[in-house]
Amino acid sequence: MFGLTEEQISEFGMTFGIGAFMLFMLFIVGEIAWKAKAGRTGTLILFFVLSFGMLGFIAKTIMEKVWGL
Repeated sequence: MFGLTEEQISEFGMTFGIGAFMLFMLFIVGEIAWKAKAGRTGTLILFFVLSFGMLGFIAKTIMEKVWGL
């Protein structure tokens, strides 16, 4: 498709597709904090707790690039 291999398409989806989805999820967390009137501390806790899984995915991606796994 468009001269790209399946591996290149999946790599694109795993980087940019999931990256866009992560940004959208951060928007959702911000919306939850705003609607709940969480305040500054509550918003920080919401972002930390609900975004912790994304941090693991980002760390895994960085380790793969650095260590060549």
